[in-house]
Amino acid sequence: MKIVNALLLIISLSLSNYGSAQEKARNPIIHADVPDASMIRVDDSYYMSSTTMHMSPGVPIMKSTDLVNWEIVNYAYDTLGNEDALELENGKNAYGAGSWASSLRYHNETFYVSTFASTTGKTHIFNTKDIENGSWEEITFSPSLHDNTLFFDDDGKIYLIWGGGRLHIVELKEDLSGVKEGTERVLIENATEPIGSNFILPAEGSQLFKVNNKYYLFNIAWPRDGMRSVIIHRANKITGPYEGKLAFQDKGVAQGGLIDTPEGDWYSYLFRDYGAVGRIPYIVPVEWKDGWPILGKNGKVPETLDLPASEGLIPGIVASDDFSRSANDRDLPLVWQWNHNPQQDCWSVKDREGYLRLITDRVDTSFLDTRNTLTQRTIGPKSSANTKIELEGMKEGDYAGLGLLQKYFGFVGVKMIKNKKHIIMVNGASEAPVEVESTPLNQEELYLKAVGDFRNRKDTARFYYSLDGENWKAIGNELKMSYTLPHFMGYRFSLFNYATKEAGGHVDFDFFKIDDK
Repeated sequence: MKIVNALLLIISLSLSNYGSAQEKARNPIIHADVPDASMIRVDDSYYMSSTTMHMSPGVPIMKSTDLVNWEIVNYAYDTLGNEDALELENGKNAYGAGSWASSLRYHNETFYVSTFASTTGKTHIFNTKDIENGSWEEITFSPSLHDNTLFFDDDGKIYLIWGGGRLHIVELKEDLSGVKEGTERVLIENATEPIGSNFILPAEGSQLFKVNNKYYLFNIAWPRDGMRSVIIHRANKITGPYEGKLAFQDKGVAQGGLIDTPEGDWYSYLFRDYGAVGRIPYIVPVEWKDGWPILGKNGKVPETLDLPASEGLIPGIVASDDFSRSANDRDLPLVWQWNHNPQQDCWSVKDREGYLRLITDRVDTSFLDTRNTLTQRTIGPKSSANTKIELEGMKEGDYAGLGLLQKYFGFVGVKMIKNKKHIIMVNGASEAPVEVESTPLNQEELYLKAVGDFRNRKDTARFYYSLDGENWKAIGNELKMSYTLPHFMGYRFSLFNYATKEAGGHVDFDFFKIDDK
């Protein structure tokens, strides 16, 4: 009996320990593409901006009350501009371009987001009084200042720091409409120096913080035979001189900055390149020693954190949608983004109640050229999406379905050729996409599913179809997903419709369901 009781005690303690571990946050805090984070705290709420480049709307704003559970609450802009690249016009695109790393700030009861874009050639600064519900005013000026960090100092002066390797600082005009002439100067001649002279990526991704009257400048750099690393410089004055050191180097988790809690605890938010799912955020604890922030636990990324457990990424970061809308609903929830600028008269959730209608507006040649492709993030370690599509409105040469969007894409869908519909799977994991399988379809509705496996960077996907929504059949072959710099984004589940012969066809999507299994 004593042995049995001892065993029961061990099991009980084990389950208790398991339970307590489960009640803590785990890294990564978001297993999805949320790179280049900039974070602030206003009272007991945290806000974070991120990069979504060629997507519209852009610069997502997320909110949390615990640094772990986040919800998309706004975007800084609907469209960044109307250049051909942003409109997918005249053979141009903004894949991997658009707006890059942003800087989120709060000053005098106003929220600010600065970003930059080679696509427009400008620096963009947005502001609003209501970060969760308000619209944003935009100010732009040339040139496009790379990886800039916006900073409001205590003396009322406003600065931008930017650059790669050699970092620059400039003072902005009081109305943020441009730089003050004669104020630009080199801030740090060689910000990469703390990791040595042999590197893949020089110091960039600047984010500046002021703590106890000292200035701390965070950057990322990448030594050639090492991993992505955090470099921190500090100074007593914003203009320097700065002293720098290698601050953190573990698992390639780097680029970000500092955040404190109302209770006085400090953390650093960073991210990690993690294959096809994208660049995923981590939180590491920070202690202060001799006036320096010391990142991590014994210099490492902890697996668990003394923060509340994650409740999952659904519905805050991704969400299912039945496309039913009441009078006060947004046409599209904030989890959705268009691939490039949408053509507003070629999509609707009102033309047919309870459905998303996508209408072709021109002839295209491929999935990547298609406008009005509607996307959501994939999530790790595994995730799936399924939809029901109704096809009565297709025209000759039309293609429509459910895809996984990146340079090396894949999709399952329907093509209309010689007035006959075929279920197809296309594998785009090469320079010349291949239609791997085609089977005749003799009905006007079809269920489609895509499943992505991102465990340990396996980065594979399979596609399925069903004629009745219950019995599923695999189609085609396995898609080997690859994170590519030309797109610079994690794979996205995508609803699409494009014409290869004649514009004006349409398809209706009944629902979109996403699962983290």
